Amino acid sequence: MKTRGANTSPSRADVALARALAAWFAHAARDLPWRNTTPPQTAAPLGARRDPWASLVSELMLQQTQVSRVLQKFEPFLRRFPTAVAMAAAPEHDVLAMWSGLGYYRRARLLHAAAKAIVERHGGEVPRDLAALQDLPGVGRYTAGAIASIVFGAAAPIVDGNVTRVLLRLSAKHSTAAAASDWAWSQADALVSAAVHAEVDVGAMNEGLMELGATVCTPKAARCDACPISKHCEAFATGVVDRIPAPKTAAARKSITADVRVLICRDRVLVRRRPARGMWANLWEAPTIERPGTPDEHAADAPLLQFLHKTTHRDVYFRVWHERTRKTPTADGERWVTLAELDELGLSNPQAGILRAALGHRG
Repeated sequence: MKTRGANTSPSRADVALARALAAWFAHAARDLPWRNTTPPQTAAPLGARRDPWASLVSELMLQQTQVSRVLQKFEPFLRRFPTAVAMAAAPEHDVLAMWSGLGYYRRARLLHAAAKAIVERHGGEVPRDLAALQDLPGVGRYTAGAIASIVFGAAAPIVDGNVTRVLLRLSAKHSTAAAASDWAWSQADALVSAAVHAEVDVGAMNEGLMELGATVCTPKAARCDACPISKHCEAFATGVVDRIPAPKTAAARKSITADVRVLICRDRVLVRRRPARGMWANLWEAPTIERPGTPDEHAADAPLLQFLHKTTHRDVYFRVWHERTRKTPTADGERWVTLAELDELGLSNPQAGILRAALGHRG
């Protein structure tokens, strides 16, 4: 794949790529629930090919989260919030509770804000216009392009990590993914122009690019023997697939020690809401004290449980103590809950494990 400007006529190579990607996706696509949604009656006049709201939910869920985890949460989440109108009417804590287990809770808050914007600005219908999509909270250039092209058939490019890796390898371009962002968008736009020229479904081609990066042209151990476009790939031809993209410089990580005191009264535990800003904002937790740095290995009071939880930029060292009490005092922002009631709260993954284990081992 040669570098070219978006205003030039599509090359034969790009036309061949567009056709090959769309054809391959038609028979190789994974059977994922967000690909099998039916447009609601209200969306039919817009020509939507899938439920736009369900597609928007899936795109936000899939950001920085493994497909296997999204598969567990997607359908229950949609049953609770089948439309933007339903989510806009719900309080944030309900949204966070249904999002529990997916991590990166800022996405849930942005999706909630997007639902409200869809109701206020677009009568409850996800807009099909690219600019209107990008104007929604949490919807960037990639997500807008994905919804516009895959759901509405618009001629819009998409670039995510998988797409960038495929494009870099096609051109044998030695670069980090971050440094190649503008270049990748230019290449993706050229492929869209080629698809339009060849009357290829742009949405299918875009999904083919993403699917290829997710299942075949993977970061490690790429399956070039199963690639439908390997004959167009300069990295494959020159034997440098495993060296592209160039590795990015690892960001410095912060260490945090989190001391957790789980108060247990019969079949209940005390939980409190975290601050509205910062890590795990507005989620619930057992009373926890956090400080910078790693734990003191010589602490006099040995914890019942300790473990390391890694986030994108932090190493969080959890130390957990259990305390039983017959009294149930509470302060503002605190409440006593049962094991069943934990499912109704927004909890970070480590706190969910800590609290469920405490109630499960209450004797």
